[in-house]
Amino acid sequence: MFSIKTYGALSKDELLSILRARVDVFVVEQTCPYPEIDDIDNHQETLHLCLFKDNRLAAYARCYPKNTELSAFGRVLVTADFRGQGLAKQLVQTAIDTCQQHWPERAITIGAQCYLVDFYQQLGFKCVGEDYLEDGIPHQDMCLQ
Repeated sequence: MFSIKTYGALSKDELLSILRARVDVFVVEQTCPYPEIDDIDNHQETLHLCLFKDNRLAAYARCYPKNTELSAFGRVLVTADFRGQGLAKQLVQTAIDTCQQHWPERAITIGAQCYLVDFYQQLGFKCVGEDYLEDGIPHQDMCLQ
């Protein structure tokens, strides 16, 4: 079961596990040096979705209000030891449900890595605009009404 917590509700150990996993996946695995930690992490309305198995982080995403018209989620990851178990779809569905519950009047926007466009389309997202490079990785903006 995914836990959904604000920044202030995360324990130090949970926060350390999250930040370590994000750096491992987005900086090290994807060989993409960039400032992984940002001000969205500790924003008062950001919600951190975590799944721990055997006291290890298995999956993570964060949801937040992007502006007055859109909510968003990102930093979607399943750690290496837990891939191939269907957790990504469960995680993304939980992120969608969380955004819809907390910001029901707002569409959901994401910046998806291009190789995942089909995955997100299966969950109802539509492409918006052209693809682009972000930190050297092809991305596509997508929206769910």
